[in-house]
Amino acid sequence: MKKQMENLNKTIFENIKLLDLNNNEYWTARDLSKVLEYSEFRHFKPVIDRAKEACKNSGFKVSDHIEDILDMIELGKGALRQIDNVKLSRYACYLIVQNADPSKEIVAIGQTYFAVQTRLQEIQQMQAYQQLKTEDAKRIFLRQELAAHNKQLADAAKNAGVINPIDYAIFQNHGYLGLYGGLDAKGIHQQKKLKKSENILDHMGSTELAANLFRSTQTEDKLRRENIKGKQKANQTHFDVGKKVRKTIIELGGMLPENLPVSESIKKINKKEAMKKMNSKK
Repeated sequence: MKKQMENLNKTIFENIKLLDLNNNEYWTARDLSKVLEYSEFRHFKPVIDRAKEACKNSGFKVSDHIEDILDMIELGKGALRQIDNVKLSRYACYLIVQNADPSKEIVAIGQTYFAVQTRLQEIQQMQAYQQLKTEDAKRIFLRQELAAHNKQLADAAKNAGVINPIDYAIFQNHGYLGLYGGLDAKGIHQQKKLKKSENILDHMGSTELAANLFRSTQTEDKLRRENIKGKQKANQTHFDVGKKVRKTIIELGGMLPENLPVSESIKKINKKEAMKKMNSKK
């Protein structure tokens, strides 16, 4: 049964995704309710209502993400009937799975899938990120984002009880262990043939940086949201988030982070960019 679920997870949420006339992706509430194992659509409507409220409380315009529509279904012998439905953005799906029945395994899977995808989409849709034309520019942008969020993660970990530098190093390793399939910082260095003095994050490409950025932001959020206390619980949280990000990468058919190529040091790229600016001013 578990193996069947794992195979199903790889495609199920992508299979029900639709495209509108403007080539924008969306899901329908009736399709999503079936996937999330709600026996009747009327039982799913309260979940949609909670998602609308969450969307409004987040400062977004509800109609941009959750839109009431009408669908036609075939009854037989060519007869058609009009039914109510709801058009959902990816963010709306994320809010729905966050408010759905947590006891359902498929809901937990959906929470991970839409959380990862929504965050990656947010990164890609950032105006500053969209304007970047080269891989180097994207790497620099994401590396700066990760550096900023790692400071926030360190603060959240400190609040949880991760105080000493050695404890924080262990905490960070748990995140790597989850995301990199059992490899800690030392193992990643060996896998990627990096020197001890070389910072792992400085040699990541944009795809790998994005995965680690999501690991960092979601761990911080979970630590604060659930008010997690104690070093062991904080370490386990970091590991679990990293593992879920890894699982989603596998489900989407992406390359695992430990197998992604090593990139030129971002520090070297920054130096090159600084030299270019200096030469252009001469």
